[in-house]
Amino acid sequence: MTKMEYRLQSPIGPRVVINGRDVDYFSGTGYLGLQNHPEVIQAAEQTLRQYGLTTATSRGGFGEHPVYDELEKQAYAYFGSEKALFFPSGYMGMDVLLQTNTNAGDHIFIDSSAHYSAWEAAQASTKIITPFHHLSPENLAEKIKTELQPGEHPLVISDAIFPISGMIAPLPDYIEVVVPYNGRVFLDDAHGFGVLGGNGRGTLDHFNITSDRVKVCGTLAKALGGYGGTITGSAEWIDRVEQNSGVCIGASPPPLVTAAASAKALEIARLNPGLRETLWSNVKQARDGLRDLGWELEDTPVPIICLPALDKQNLKKMQNRLFEKGFAVAHVRNYTSAPAGGALRVAICAMHNRGQIERIIKAFGEASGV
Repeated sequence: MTKMEYRLQSPIGPRVVINGRDVDYFSGTGYLGLQNHPEVIQAAEQTLRQYGLTTATSRGGFGEHPVYDELEKQAYAYFGSEKALFFPSGYMGMDVLLQTNTNAGDHIFIDSSAHYSAWEAAQASTKIITPFHHLSPENLAEKIKTELQPGEHPLVISDAIFPISGMIAPLPDYIEVVVPYNGRVFLDDAHGFGVLGGNGRGTLDHFNITSDRVKVCGTLAKALGGYGGTITGSAEWIDRVEQNSGVCIGASPPPLVTAAASAKALEIARLNPGLRETLWSNVKQARDGLRDLGWELEDTPVPIICLPALDKQNLKKMQNRLFEKGFAVAHVRNYTSAPAGGALRVAICAMHNRGQIERIIKAFGEASGV
């Protein structure tokens, strides 16, 4: 049987065209629905006309630009920090942190299901690496107790929100575990930025944590629908990171048009907290409805809903049946944090309406025989 291939043929939104069909879109990211906001598009178009596509050089020297200044201004305004750093991709965020914030005695303890980018950054750091069981502060404590050598300090690395399971790392527990050893925690908050916390600032905001033991990197490419990685903090610290990271010094920055669009998305998200509130309401509706069909789902505002097979369901066939009914969801088998046997990943956005969510819940019930 020939594998079905899906081709997206329209802008991303709550409803899209795939393989020539109009379908309700419950996949990907873009959780706040800003990637096609008229003001975001206008910012990109205006920048393209005024400045062209790119500076054609790295940051520093003649590579600095007012568009990057505006992006970073909007980032530190959004995150309530003194300064922000913008770099080519959120994938590089953990690399930037480890290039510029490690000490001689650091021993890395990494979640076994951490994202590829976190593992690659850890391996590039040349530090000793010990994995611990996924989302287990108990196993982390055990590993630190048995593996940490005299003169070493634990440096815990994890996703803040895992991209397939949608689970939130137990950050308060990790901090409690590392404090006796003068340890630290580095988080990749790619899927938390723009979503979690009263201000939408991510996992630290969600847990109301301001500890200096925690450093966070993230991206503008998920909830905000923009592009590029970002780190925020004190002006002194951000300057030091920028001056000592090979990524920041050597890599070409994102194109000016994406920087301008991302800046506008940050501004819109900051000035319109109702977007997050609508997103949270949509997520609750979807989680409640899918929970009633038999899936065990935590009650969190995370817009990633992970549905493993129930009663030996064929998830690929279910995905195809849902598509035939007019719904696009992702079938994931081999990706970090995917459960054994794979799962259907349902992504909720602020632009979905209640009718769409009601319809997909009904379609899941029909497709699963509930």
